[in-house]
Amino acid sequence: MNMPLKIIRQDITKIECDAIVNAANKTLLGGGGVDGAIHDAAGPELLEECRTLGGCRTGQAKITKGYRLPCKYIIHTVGPVWKGGLLGEKKLLYSCYIESLKLAKQNNCKSVAFPLISAGAYAYPKDKAFQVAMDAISSFLFENDMDVFIAVYDKSSFGISEKLFKDIKSYIDDRYVDERSYYARNRTVCFESDDMDLSASVLSFEETELYSLPDSAIDDASYSRSAPPMPMASKCCSAPHDKKSLKDALGQIDESFSQMLLRKIDEKGMTDAQCYKKANIDRKLFSKIRNDTNYKPKKATAIAFAVALELSLEETKDMLMKAGFALSHSNKFDIIIEYFIVNKNYNIFEINEALFEFDQCLLGG
Repeated sequence: MNMPLKIIRQDITKIECDAIVNAANKTLLGGGGVDGAIHDAAGPELLEECRTLGGCRTGQAKITKGYRLPCKYIIHTVGPVWKGGLLGEKKLLYSCYIESLKLAKQNNCKSVAFPLISAGAYAYPKDKAFQVAMDAISSFLFENDMDVFIAVYDKSSFGISEKLFKDIKSYIDDRYVDERSYYARNRTVCFESDDMDLSASVLSFEETELYSLPDSAIDDASYSRSAPPMPMASKCCSAPHDKKSLKDALGQIDESFSQMLLRKIDEKGMTDAQCYKKANIDRKLFSKIRNDTNYKPKKATAIAFAVALELSLEETKDMLMKAGFALSHSNKFDIIIEYFIVNKNYNIFEINEALFEFDQCLLGG
């Protein structure tokens, strides 16, 4: 994977990684919820090793073998019980993540999966618990290289704040163009594909009276359609006798995505590492982009860099255009991205929380 921090819907006991984190109780001898599921899946050998550890204090972490689980290690941490938030719960929960990550690093783990600690029986509000998790993990990843998963069993396992959810939903409702059936005369439709040459990605439907799209195409974050039609695109498609060749037109592109990215990093006074870490992208992918002038990123990757660089909406659109993409009001993913940029909220982890909540793909590599 090229995304250092990723939210996934999966049973944590089935994740193949170097270490999984167990939301344990102080005895470390098993319990309900995630704790019980991990003990059941790991087998009785886990309990025998846990008996030798002497328990664990709240906010601290201890490590054992993974036994029958598809991981090398299990890191056990004890989260705080929510008592209103005035008794240091946030500090203790933050410590759970940091101490677990430190243990993973000490044991040469390259990948770690967390549940949402304290958000179950310990009653920590899910939106607040998720924010602490994101803050702690992103802080660690800014100084360290590791792949980290937040594993949620279903969408009810967490939620963004009610106010943020309502604000984004309202923004989508005000702007979303629901056009599953529409007149497509003089329209340009773009289908994005990692393997598709940009010159072949534009289809003209000038003579089409009616064009229907399935719901899945409208909602998919990899689909983009210009609405309303772009004059220059229409002119290009409707002028077969224009002497300007496609090669000439492409020759006018004065800067590639990679060149623009590197220029913007310099202009913002950032280091490469500051940029790719803030974009939730790993070093290997960034190296590919830096060393290939003609590199064509995925849309989520291009937007992640725009967010990391804190570009304006117009600058973001320009960067996307260099990569062969655009933002559209017929695409919920695009509207959510626009919402955060317009509101100057460039926290990529909070953006990803919102995207996950609305069933959209996440930003990163």
